[in-house]
Amino acid sequence: MLNLEEIRQDRALVNQIDWEMTPEKAVSLYLEWGNNWNHGIKMVRSKDEVALYFVVYSWEDGPVVHLVRRDGNGADELAVIELPPRLKEQFHEQWAGHKGVYALTSDIAQWLKDRLGLDETRH
Repeated sequence: MLNLEEIRQDRALVNQIDWEMTPEKAVSLYLEWGNNWNHGIKMVRSKDEVALYFVVYSWEDGPVVHLVRRDGNGADELAVIELPPRLKEQFHEQWAGHKGVYALTSDIAQWLKDRLGLDETRH
């Protein structure tokens, strides 16, 4: 598993991150991709297309952030990133403590971008 510093140092990896991808979009694109044209969603053209994105995983010890690499063959977790207490608390308040896999909140996305050294105007 990668840590934040290793991700930050790999600029090619950082530049591949899709900040707009959500768990719902990933399922639609990579698991239900035969029907996306009907919903106006971009289509995955082959099982070789890859998405790299973050999700908030809120099950056992959550919430934590996972960096996911998904293609038509499945998903791999590349990193598990602990959130600072303030962001954990905000997340719990926003989702009322429900367990699941969620898209990044704007505060968590900004925290990650700051840690990865990204300029907000670039992404």
